Amino acid sequence: MLRSKDFVRTLHWADGSAAQYVSLPELARSFPAVARYPTPLKVMLEAAVRRYDGHKIGDDHVMRLMNWHRGVRGEIPFFVARVLLQDVSGIPLLGDLAALRSEAQRRGSSARDIEPEVPVDLVIDHSVIVDRWGDSAALQANMAQEFRQNLERYEFLKWAQQAFRRLCVVPPGTGIVHQVNLERLATGIAERDGWVFPDTLVGTDSHTTMANGIGVLGWGVGGIEAAAALMGEPLYFDSPEVVGVALRGALRPGITATDLALHLTRLLREHGVVGKLLEFHGSGARTLAVMDRATVANMAPEYGATAAWFGIDDSTFDYYKLTGRSEDVVARMRKYYKMQGMLGIPDTGAHDYSEVITLDLAAVERCLSGPARPEQLIALGAVPASLGLSDVQTGARDDIAELSDGDIVLAAITSCTNTANPTAMIAAGLLAKAAVERGMRVAPHVKTVLAPGSRAVTVYLRNAGLLDALEQLGFHVSAYGCAACVGNTGGLAPGVERAIAERELTVAAVLSGNRNFEGRIHKAVKANYLAAPALVVAYALAGSVRGDLGTAPCGYDRSRQPVYLNDIWPESGEITALVNAVVTAEAFSGTYTVADNEVSPCEVECGHTFAWNEKSTYFVEPPFFRPKLSAHRAASIANVPVLAVLGDSVTTDHISPVGAIAADSDAGLYLAELGIALGDFNTFGARRSNHHVMVRGTFGSPRLKNALVAPQSGPLTRSRRDGRICSIHTAAMENVADGTMSIVLAGHYYGSGSARDWAAKGTALLGVRAVVAKSFERIHRSNLVLMGVLPIEVRESTVVTWDAVHWTGREQISIEFDESKLTRADAVIHIQRDGESLLAVAGRVRIDTEAECRYFAAGGMLPYLTSVKLGGASE
Repeated sequence: MLRSKDFVRTLHWADGSAAQYVSLPELARSFPAVARYPTPLKVMLEAAVRRYDGHKIGDDHVMRLMNWHRGVRGEIPFFVARVLLQDVSGIPLLGDLAALRSEAQRRGSSARDIEPEVPVDLVIDHSVIVDRWGDSAALQANMAQEFRQNLERYEFLKWAQQAFRRLCVVPPGTGIVHQVNLERLATGIAERDGWVFPDTLVGTDSHTTMANGIGVLGWGVGGIEAAAALMGEPLYFDSPEVVGVALRGALRPGITATDLALHLTRLLREHGVVGKLLEFHGSGARTLAVMDRATVANMAPEYGATAAWFGIDDSTFDYYKLTGRSEDVVARMRKYYKMQGMLGIPDTGAHDYSEVITLDLAAVERCLSGPARPEQLIALGAVPASLGLSDVQTGARDDIAELSDGDIVLAAITSCTNTANPTAMIAAGLLAKAAVERGMRVAPHVKTVLAPGSRAVTVYLRNAGLLDALEQLGFHVSAYGCAACVGNTGGLAPGVERAIAERELTVAAVLSGNRNFEGRIHKAVKANYLAAPALVVAYALAGSVRGDLGTAPCGYDRSRQPVYLNDIWPESGEITALVNAVVTAEAFSGTYTVADNEVSPCEVECGHTFAWNEKSTYFVEPPFFRPKLSAHRAASIANVPVLAVLGDSVTTDHISPVGAIAADSDAGLYLAELGIALGDFNTFGARRSNHHVMVRGTFGSPRLKNALVAPQSGPLTRSRRDGRICSIHTAAMENVADGTMSIVLAGHYYGSGSARDWAAKGTALLGVRAVVAKSFERIHRSNLVLMGVLPIEVRESTVVTWDAVHWTGREQISIEFDESKLTRADAVIHIQRDGESLLAVAGRVRIDTEAECRYFAAGGMLPYLTSVKLGGASE
C-alpha cells in the first residue's frame, strides 16, 4: 500500500502561516525517474498522491504514473482544483444540477446535497450577437438586445448564483471566458483545507487550454464531464503520451504569434497529437512572450492535443502581477514552484518524452489558415488559389451590386486567441492608424467587427491613441464576447446576403479566431480565413481575397496611389515600445470590479430548488434522469437501421444545434406551433436548456453530407418505413416509435471542433444506439460514452469499409462485441440489406477506461451521479 504521507511536507509562508504539500523532490528520491518527467505529468502525479484514498485513487493508479517511463499504461484518475464554464454549455450544466435537486426533493432528500465541491466560475460570453456594428452605439445596442432576448437565462443564473455556494458568475459584457481566466480567475496555486497545490482546471470549452500558456494545467471537456468534476468525481483517462515540442531560434521581425500558432496547427495535426499532452521547451520557447505562449496554447484543440503546456518562469510571474495579482500571491507561487523544482521552461533534453518534435521559429512565415479548416495553412500569395481565383483587383468599392466571388463580407477582430495578446492588438491598431493617415477606407460590403475578450483591450488601445483609427475604419467595439468566432456574427451589410443568394457567390470572411469551418462564422459565407488582427484590418481594406497581399496593393490612398502591405505594416520596435508604454497594471485595474446585480437586471425568487415554468420555451426540466433514458442494455446490436452515413471531419458544429433557428427547420416549426414569433426564435445557444428544441436541431447543419441522400446536403435522411427523404429528426423519431434504435456511420476525426455537449445529448435523444467511426476526436468520444451512446472505432488495419456501398436507406447494422468486458472490446460491424450481407468491418469499442464502463452501464454520467448522490435508480 502506498504511504502517501511519506511524501508530505510543510511549506511556511512569509506571513507565518503554513500549508502541507506533496513534495515532488521527495517522490523523486524514491522514484528517480520522476525527476525527468514532463511537467504536466508531475502535476498529475502530485494530485494523485495528494488525493490518494485507496478507493477513487488507489495503489494501481499511482503506480501507473510512477512507472510511466516504463510504458506502463492504464486508467488514471485526476481531481482538478476548479471548474470553468461558459454560458452556452455552463447554463445547461447548471440546469442538470437544478433538475438533480428537483429529483432529490421528489425523493425526500435534501436539495442541498447537490452542491459543487470545487469552485466553479461561469463567464457569460457566448450569447452576445453582433447585430449592430460600425458605430459608437453598437456595444450598448447589442448588450440591450442580449438582455431582452435572454431574460429567462439571466433569471436562471440569478437563481443559480444564490443557490450554489461555490458558484461565481462573471457578468455579460466583461470578456471572453479564457481571457477572463488568464487575467483574473487563474491563481497559479490553490490553497484549500490546509494544502497548497497547483492550480488546475477543466472547462466546458475546448480552448480552456489557453491557461497552459501561463502555467495552469487544464483542458476542455464536455459539460457532462464537468458536472462530474464539480460534483467531486475524478476525471479518468488513459495514461497519457506526452510529446515534447522543442522550439529553437526566434520569430523574425513582423512574424506574429498567430503565424506561429497556425504553423503549429498544421505541423502538429499532420504529425498526429490527438489526445496527447504537449510540453513546449527549449531556448525558442523561452523567447516567446507569455501572451504569445497563450495564443499557441489556445489552439491546442485545432491541432488535437489535450493540453499544450508552457512552464512557469519570471515572465509568467510578471504577467500575473501585471494583471492585478498581489505581490504576496506571486511570491507564494514562486516559492511553491521553486520548492517543487518546477520553475522555468526546460532545456532540450532535460525531460523524457514519448517523442519529440522540433521547430525552428525562424522558419515561420506570415500566413493565414483556410478556407475551411484551421490546419489549412497558406501563405499570402496562395490565398487567391485557395478559392480558384486569380483576379488581383483589391481596394474599396462602393457598390454592393459589384459584389463577386472572393469578396470579403466580414472582417472580425474577435476571439480570445488573439485579442488577449496585446502585441497583436497594438499591431492591428498601428496598421489602422497608418491606413487612416493615408486616407484609406473600407468598402461598404465589408462588415467590420471589433469584439475584444476583455475591457482592458479597449483601455490600452485608447491610451495608445489607436482606438480612434480602428473606429474610422469601422472597427467600433461591438461586444465583449466570442461574437463572430462562435458564429454570433449577426446580419451582414445591407444587401449583401441577398446578393450572395441570388448570384450564388462564394464570398469570404477573415477573422482572428480559432475555427473557420464552412458555415460556422456565417451561414452565407463559405470561405473563412484565420489571421492575425493586423491582417484582418489589411484584408478589410483590400475588400477581397483575390489578390496576393504580398505583392498586390491592399488599397489606395487619398490620391488613388496604391498602398502595399509593407507600407503600413508596423515595425516590431514600434509595437514593443507602445506595448510597454500602455499595457500596464492600470489598464487592467478596475476591469473586473462589477456589482453582483450586473449578472442580471431582473429579480427572481430565491430558494434551493428552481421553479420550473411549464410555459417556458427556454428552460424545461431535462429528461436525463428519467428511467427510460437511464436504463441501458449493454447487449450486442442486431438489425438496427442506419440514420446517417457521414464522411471525414464531421465537426460538432455539424452535429450540435448551433446558430440562428431557421423558420423552416424542425426546431423553427416546433416553436411556431407554440406561438413563438419568428423574430423571437433566438439562437440554439440561447435555447440549449430546452431539449425539445435542441433535439430537433441535432445534425441540423445545412452543410451536412449524408450518403443516404447524396447528392443533397442538409439535415436529411431516408425513412426506414418507406424510403422517402425526410429530416433526420423525423426519421429518428419514427424509429423510436417503431421500437428500434438507430446507428450513425462516420469517417475520420468524427466530432472535431468545439466541446459541445449537445452533439452527444442530441444524438442520445434521437435514439442513436451507437456511432461507428474511422476515428474520433477526444471530447466528443467521451461525451458519447457519458450519454450512453456506444462509440465504435474501425480498426486502423481495416482497408475495406463502407465507402463503396451504394446506400439506399434499407440497410441494417448488426454489431458483435464482448458484452462482459466492454472496455476496448473487439467488435465486428455487419452491414446488410434485405437480408443479404454486404460487408463485415473489424472495429473496437471505444470505451477506454473502467470508469467509463461504469458510467455507460448506468446509462450515462447523469444517471450515475443520481445514483451516487441520491442512491438507487430514478423512480
